[in-house]
This record gives sequence, structure tokens and C-alpha cells, in this order.
Amino acid sequence: AAEPEAAAVAQPEAAPVPEPVAAADPVPAPEPEPAPVTAQEAAPLPEADAQDVAPLPAPEQSIQPEASAPEPESGPEVIETPDLSDEAEPVQPETSDEVPTAPTAPPAPGYDDAEREAVLRVMRERRDIRNGFRSDPIPHEVLLRVLEAAHTAPSVGHSQPWDFVVIRSAETRRSMHELAQQQREAYAKSLPKARAKQFKELKIEAILDTPVNIVVTADPTRGGRHTLGRHTQPQMAPYSSALAVENLWLAARAEGLGVGWVSFFDEREMVRALGLPEHLEIVAYLCVGYVDEFPEDPELMQAGWSKRRPLSWVVHEETYGRRALPGEAPHDLLQETISNIRPLDAKALGEAWERQKRMTKPAGALGMLEIISAQLSGLSRMCPPPIPEPAAVAVFAGDHGVHAQGVTAWPQEVTGQMIANMLGGGAVCNAFASQVGAEVCVVDVGAVAELPPMPGLLPRKVRAGTADFTTGPALTREEVHAAIEVGIETARDLVAAGNKGLLTGEMGIANTTASAALICVYTGMDPAEVTGRGTGINDEMHARKIDVVRRALELHQPDPADPIGVLAAVGGLEHAAMAGFLLGGASLRTPVILDGVSAGAAALVARAIAPEALAACIAGHRSAEPGHVAALNKLGLRPLVDLDLRLGEGTGALLALPIVQSAARAMHEVATFDSAGVTEK
Repeated sequence: AAEPEAAAVAQPEAAPVPEPVAAADPVPAPEPEPAPVTAQEAAPLPEADAQDVAPLPAPEQSIQPEASAPEPESGPEVIETPDLSDEAEPVQPETSDEVPTAPTAPPAPGYDDAEREAVLRVMRERRDIRNGFRSDPIPHEVLLRVLEAAHTAPSVGHSQPWDFVVIRSAETRRSMHELAQQQREAYAKSLPKARAKQFKELKIEAILDTPVNIVVTADPTRGGRHTLGRHTQPQMAPYSSALAVENLWLAARAEGLGVGWVSFFDEREMVRALGLPEHLEIVAYLCVGYVDEFPEDPELMQAGWSKRRPLSWVVHEETYGRRALPGEAPHDLLQETISNIRPLDAKALGEAWERQKRMTKPAGALGMLEIISAQLSGLSRMCPPPIPEPAAVAVFAGDHGVHAQGVTAWPQEVTGQMIANMLGGGAVCNAFASQVGAEVCVVDVGAVAELPPMPGLLPRKVRAGTADFTTGPALTREEVHAAIEVGIETARDLVAAGNKGLLTGEMGIANTTASAALICVYTGMDPAEVTGRGTGINDEMHARKIDVVRRALELHQPDPADPIGVLAAVGGLEHAAMAGFLLGGASLRTPVILDGVSAGAAALVARAIAPEALAACIAGHRSAEPGHVAALNKLGLRPLVDLDLRLGEGTGALLALPIVQSAARAMHEVATFDSAGVTEK
């Protein structure tokens, strides 16, 4: 059902906060990391004074870079979080040269404290109710007060376009219930498996459970042709009726009445079924009645369908993206995200290792799954950890100016064509996502093609492709920042929508050339060692591709300590967005499963920006591209799948998703020796 509740990612707890000691530090660079806990050293960490720890170790290599000792060149290295303050300096509130005129009289009075609190309380406690309705009749005088409140709503041009159809008839409500059920079934079929499973448990309407249903309509013709305020915005009629719905809802809450908004209807079908005039638009179908209780949180939040978005995410000063709450200086999204990234939680990590020892299996018998389950526990600060379901793969799409150098046999327009194919459900990533129950969303961060609006497409274009980095920088620093913010906000949106696992994907002809350049910068390896054949190019084109990467690096001399500058010199828009996606996921303590070589390149950049972001990363697979092996070795990440894939699109990450989910599920469902009555050796 359309849930008018503010969908939401938990307030303080969803944007990760450090454990008590770290919490006192408002915006720090990531803290030094203690020595790793290895699979062999599986004893629990002390609970009383547990601190966050960054690394989660495998017997051979760690998932997070370690700061405790120097490392061999082939393993993960210690790096410092770079100072990005030159790009991220907060803009101070502007001052005006105008001298305000002294008021001649006091402003109109507001409410006193008790009255104001009553108004705010009814707004806070309004809920979209599906469960717990009672059959008690609604007295006429109560319903009249509710409708009078709705009728006093503001409307554009004082057009008052609403009508309220009050339905009590059991027969009419049954017919409306049947229409809603048909649409529920159609919607369920459109969902990925994991979402469909979740949706099956939701109650979406209470049409038969409530004594009164109210249909709120909008008449777009009311007020005549020249209605004030509708000249350029004809949609103001339904918007005005929506304000009447809100007034009705608040008044109902004040009367102790629950309201549930049902949107599972074909509007024209409902108009005909109710015998309404054809020119009317249906804005809302409301179920109204007394309830046993008003839930503390929205029902969809309680069911895990969505989370509440913090206010700081949605308030912008003067221009979009200049985020600032009243009385505060604007804050930089990247710096805010970095400040919220913390190491794995020591207490949960220790509990996970201890639980692994007590599960009905030999110690270490699940190999990498035990390491993943401990990582998930430390990331979420919970043992057992949440199962990363539902999950979504974000396919970041962008084009590359270096395509002009003949580094691939595929024409550039294939990027736009493949985006359309993905949105139509015809790509390999769609097949894999359907199999594992994940959602696919495509983020246009830099495709040359102009893409029409389509379901599943997030239009976030920073620019139409990068410049040719053999002749100049691929991007400006400002464009890199904008693309990183696209990735951060994509992670926020998907987690706010209720996803508990994030997967990286990408689409962009010639993007393996940019990936090779980025990997060279962060591994110090020669282009010939890391530049692969991408989409299957021949020897001549491969040699040209290696030369292109080498010339770009010689031209720009990128500094690994300046990750923004590295991306600007030789990166792609999808690389910058994926780096932001990893940082966003880490800041929300949500696992991110990495795909292939482009994701590996982006992870190297994300690590250069915030080393502790790797605590959220899991390598889904090892690509056939040689650069991916180099990137994984440098990151210290062990891939879960090795099938010689080199497609991209998130395909390798999708194949790894069930493995990660299985690691978490084992922690929930496998009995311990004590609980199962099994004798230990």
C-alpha cells in the first residue's frame, strides 16, 4: 500500500554512531586499528570495555587494512584518511547588507507552549493504520468534526476541489476489497523474490475491518478555467485535495480514530465501480475506525519494509545539495559520511567468534563463511547479524572520452542501449537478480545518451561522459564530488527503502581502461600488468589500450594521496559514484558486495578516502581481468566466487549474494551444542 508515512532510515541509530568512547569525538579521521582477531584466535573479545576494531581477519589475510605494523607489498597497506577540507569547507551563512526595518507592531501571536505541543503531538503520533481496528461505530458528531477539519484545508486559488464520499455499506466495501486484492496480487508479481516474501506478510488495507470508508476526490474543473494558481500547474487540484486528506487524518487522530490510506486500486476502475462522475480524480481511499492502540512507529517501519530518513538528509539551504538545518552552517555530504564510518564493533565481533565455536559443527568447518558472519556481526553491532535481505544492486552507468582512442571494439552508443536492456529486464544482471531475489536499479551518472524516464532508472547525470584523459583531465574536481555524492545518496535511498544488503554494478563502454589507470595509481604496478582485454579485444587493440593507460599516467602523474584528484585525472563518473556508494553503505553499517574490476578500482579510491570503509566491503568474485586480482590483493579482500567472469553489471556480486546471506542465516538457525544436546569433543 502507498504508505504516506515518511519512509525512513533510523535517526541516530541508522547513521552509525561509535561506541561510547568514540562517540565523544565529533568528526575524526578514522582511529588507529588494533591487531586483527584471526580465525584461530576465536576467543571472544572483552565485553565490558570493548572498543570498535577495524579488521576482520581471515587466516591468510584481513578484510580490513591494518594499522598496527608494516605490511608486505602484496598485502593491504596502511593509509591515512586524506584531508579533503579544501573541497569540503562549509559555506558560512550569507549576510545581507540591507538594514532590517524596525517593526512598528508585534507579530501575530502564536500558541502557548501547551497548545503548540498538542498540535505537534498529533502530527508525530499520526499513523497509517492497517491492524487493530475495532468495530465500534463512529458517532455522527465525531465524523462531522473530522470532515469539517478536512474542509478547512488550504487550496490553490481557494478552489476547494475536494469531495468526500462516505461509505458504510458492507456490500460496497466488499466490492472495493476485491478490487484492492486484484491490485495487491499484480503488485506482488512485480516484486523481486525477497521483497515479495516480505510483502506477503504485510496487511495493506482494512476496508472490511472499519465501519467507515471515505473516498477523497479532486475536481480539476472546479473554479473554472482561470482558477488562480493553476495556470502553469494544473496538478494543483489533486495536491489541494491531498492537503484535505492530511487535515482529516490529524483531526481523526485527535479524536482517537485510526486512518489507513489504501492505494491498491486502478483509479478509473474505482470511479466506475463507485458511480463517480468521470471527470473526478480519486486522491485517497481511507479506512476509518477506532483502534486498540496507535503504534509507536509506522507499521512499515516495524515490519522492516522501510526506515525513517533523518531530517538532516532532506533540508537544503538556498540551493539543492547545500544541506543545513536552521541555525547550522551548511555541511559537506562527503565529510559527513566519512565522519560516520566506524570500525567493526569489538563486542559483536567477539560474540560472533564465540558463537561459531559453540555451533554444532567442528570449529572452522565453514571456512570463509565464519569470517563473513563475524564481519556482518561487527558491522551491524549485533550477533547474530541481520540477514542481508532484501538486497539491491545499483548499476552505475557512464561513458568515457577515452573511447575515442580505440580501446574497445564496441561503439559508445552501446552504453545507452544496454541501460535500456537492463531496464527492460533483458540483461544478464536481471536474470541473476531474479534468481537470487534482488532488485536492480540503474543510476545514470554519466551516459552520453539521453535516456527517457523508465521504471528502475535513477536520472543523476553529472555530465554526459568524461573527457578523453589522454589529452586532459577526465573530470573536474567539482564533478568528482558531485558523482561521489550521487553514490552516497543512492546508498541512502536504497537503505531507506528497507534494503539490508547493497551490491555494486556498472555499465560503460571503455570503463575497464579507466579502471586499469586507477588500479595502477593505487598499486604502483605497470599498465601491462593490470590492463586486461575487457570485452574481448584483439592483441593489437590490447597493446593500444596499455599504451593509452601509460600515456595518461605520464601526463597527469596522479597523486594517490589525493583521491579526488586521481578520479579527476583518470577516473570515470561510475567509479566516483561507486566509491561514494561504498562510503555511503559503510556509514550506514550496511554490507556492500563488490563486483568486478571497476568495483575493485572504486574500492581502492574509497579506501584512500576513508580506510575503515573496507569494514563494510565483501569481494563478491574475482574477475578474469588481471587488474582485479591486483586490486583485491592490495585491498586484502578474498573473493567468494572465481568463475572467470568479466561481464560487470553486478553479475559476480549477485552470484555471491546467497553465500553472504547463508553465512548470516547459519548464525540464526544453526543450534549450539548446548541447545541441541550434542556432546562436544
